[in-house]
Amino acid sequence: MVIHMKTTLNIDDRVMSRLREEAARRRTTISALVEAALRRILAETSHGAERKRAHPVLPAWRSGGTLVDVSNRAELYSAMDEP
Repeated sequence: MVIHMKTTLNIDDRVMSRLREEAARRRTTISALVEAALRRILAETSHGAERKRAHPVLPAWRSGGTLVDVSNRAELYSAMDEP
C-alpha cells in the first residue's frame, strides 16, 4: 500500500519556473520530479555515513622498473651508498 501525503512547499519563483520547464521536457509531473530529486538526495545522505567516497584515481607512470630488491637490505644499502 502506497501512502501519499499532500504538503505545501515555498519554492523560489525562478526555481519553480525551471522545475515546470524540466517536468514538461521530461513529460512528467512536478510532484514526480520533486519526489525523485528528494529520494536521490536522501539516498545519498543516508548512505554517506556508511560508505566513504571513492578515492580519486592516483596518477601512474612507467618508472623503468626496479633497480634493487627493497626486501634485500644489503642490496638496498649498497645502492644507497653508490654515487
